[in-house]
Amino acid sequence: MAPGGVLFDFLPIWIVILGLAVFFYVLLDGFDLGVGILYGFAPAEDRPLLMNSIAPIWDGNETWLILGGVGLLAVFPLAYAIIIPAVYFPILLMLLALVFRGVAFEFQFKNPAIRRLWRWGFCLGSVLATLAQGFVLGAFVQGFRVKGRDFAGTSFDWLTPFAATTGVALLLGYALLGAGWLVLKTEGHLQDWARRMGRICLLGVLAAIAVVSLWTPLADPAVAARWFSWPNVAFLAPVPVLTALAALAAWRALNGWGPDAGPFLWAMLLFLLSYLGIAISLWPYIVPRQVTVWEAASSQGTQAFLLIGTLFLLPVIAVYSSWSYWVFRGKVRGDVGYH
Repeated sequence: MAPGGVLFDFLPIWIVILGLAVFFYVLLDGFDLGVGILYGFAPAEDRPLLMNSIAPIWDGNETWLILGGVGLLAVFPLAYAIIIPAVYFPILLMLLALVFRGVAFEFQFKNPAIRRLWRWGFCLGSVLATLAQGFVLGAFVQGFRVKGRDFAGTSFDWLTPFAATTGVALLLGYALLGAGWLVLKTEGHLQDWARRMGRICLLGVLAAIAVVSLWTPLADPAVAARWFSWPNVAFLAPVPVLTALAALAAWRALNGWGPDAGPFLWAMLLFLLSYLGIAISLWPYIVPRQVTVWEAASSQGTQAFLLIGTLFLLPVIAVYSSWSYWVFRGKVRGDVGYH
């Protein structure tokens, strides 16, 4: 029986749904933001191909962000009421950057007179949106000052060295995903360029993972105890070991070993393992060291009501997203694309 005498507990289902929504957003919007980040470094003659590689699917990827945000508000209202005021500014910056990026994406095809401005806007919007997400992640991992049921900090508590580090880490991570996507979708000299950029980004990602993995337990004794006490250290050892193996496989794939999908798939696995590492460090808190998932959850009735609609909606999102990727599979070429 679930807590409170309820016959069935819907909370584990919602934890899985929202956890997957956030992860899918990071992966799917992450690689198209990564393509936007790399856009500013790409050879000028190849930049239209970068845009064409994500044109059919980039805006649909943000569906998962909406699902995650609405789900957090509906299912964990207390967490929403604490987290959102703490990171208003980076979230506002992220949303503005995503809007500007979308406008730049469309207008650079429809307003050729100032196409150069829109193309740089596309790159800048991608960079700012990614940095803002990294600051939100860093602030979340560090935790928030809470008094009672309210955020008790200032509007700039998110602006810390650790959050800046996670911002740079996410920038490199998204660029790695973008490079993997370009290896999958392009060929010839552009694919070779994407492999080179991917190797640079992979080295940066591994350095960032090492820094954050050391910084977090040093700053938080509870995280240190979670990872390094016995027998936890034995049970959790597969996570760093698999991370090292995935990094080695990604490096080999970026050097031409295996199919073109290899760099993208190994980069996704690195993100999954990093995501699991954060979840292991913070569980069961949804507001780190302050509020658990059970304390933040809405009533069982509310969860059940929302779950009915969500279970109808999720297959629709999954089907149209999968269909989009299937229809636009294969290599992108200069003679066809988005106009």
